[in-house]
Amino acid sequence: MNFSIECLVSDSNELGEGPIWDEREGLLYWVDGTGRRVGKPALWRLNPRTGEKRHWVLDHDVGAMALRKDGGAVLALADGFHFFDFENGRLELIQRIDADQPRSRLNDGKCDRRGRFFAGGMDDQEELPLCGLWRLDPDLSVTRVESGIICSNGPCWSPDDRTFYFADTFQQVMWAYDYDLANGTLANRRDFASTRDDTGFFDGSTVDAEGCVWNALVIGGDLIRYTPDGEVERRIGMPVRNITSLTFGGPGLDEIYVTSMARVRHPAVHDHFAKQVRPQFGAGSLFRIRGLGIQGTPEPRFAG
Repeated sequence: MNFSIECLVSDSNELGEGPIWDEREGLLYWVDGTGRRVGKPALWRLNPRTGEKRHWVLDHDVGAMALRKDGGAVLALADGFHFFDFENGRLELIQRIDADQPRSRLNDGKCDRRGRFFAGGMDDQEELPLCGLWRLDPDLSVTRVESGIICSNGPCWSPDDRTFYFADTFQQVMWAYDYDLANGTLANRRDFASTRDDTGFFDGSTVDAEGCVWNALVIGGDLIRYTPDGEVERRIGMPVRNITSLTFGGPGLDEIYVTSMARVRHPAVHDHFAKQVRPQFGAGSLFRIRGLGIQGTPEPRFAG
C-alpha cells in the first residue's frame, strides 16, 4: 500500500502530545506538555487547509486537552482539571488532583462518548507507581478509577464502547478493561499488549473505525496497529524516534496526525533517554500520514 508521511509543523515542541481533530471546524489541536519549562507555548492549533497556526502560553505543564461541547476546552494540567477559554486565554480551576503529592502530575487524557473526561497521572521522575486514573464527569464531580500507575498514557475506547484501553508507559503494559458506558466504570482488567520485548515504550493511542488500537512507541519510533485481540497488525516507521501520540483527522477522518518531542534533558531517574545527547533532526515536529485507507472515529467532546 502506498502512503505518505509529511512534516506539517516543525516548531520543535518540547513535548508535543495529545492531538485532537476538531471535526466541526476542520482544525487540529495539540499540546506541548512541558513547553513552558523552556519558554514555549503550551497549546497549539493548526488549520491544515491554510497552514495557519495559533498558540497559547500557559504557566503550567499540560498533560491533555479535550474540546467542550459548547466551546473552549477542558485541560488536565499538572495540578488538576481546568477549563480554558481560547478567546481570552483564561483558566478556571475545576479541581486539584494529588495536591499532597508533589511528584505527581496529570498526563494523557480523552473523553468517552458520554462526554466524561478521563486523565491519568504520572510520577515526574518516572519511577514510582504513585499515581491514579481520574474521571471528570459533566457535573464536574471527580472520581479515581484506577491506581498504582507510574505514567498514564493512551486512554481510548473500542467503537462499540465496551472496551477501554489504557497503558502504563514504564510498567510496559497496555491493559484492556470491560467498560460500562452508562456509568463510566471499569472492570476485568487484563493485559492487552506489552513493550517488554520492544525497543520503544507505549505513549499516546487511538482506536480506528475497525476497532484496531494504534499506539505511538516513544523512543522506538514506530506506530503500531493492534488487532482487537492484541496482535500486531502493522508497524509504520516514523521519521523521528521520539513520537508521542496520534489521532485521525482530515475531512474523511482517514489521515493520521502524529506528535513528537524534542526534549533531551529529562527529569527521569531511569536511563532510557541517556544516550540522546542532542535532539534528533525533526524531533518535536507534527507529522501527517495519508493514503492508508483506514478511517478513525470522531473524538468526543467534554459534556460539561
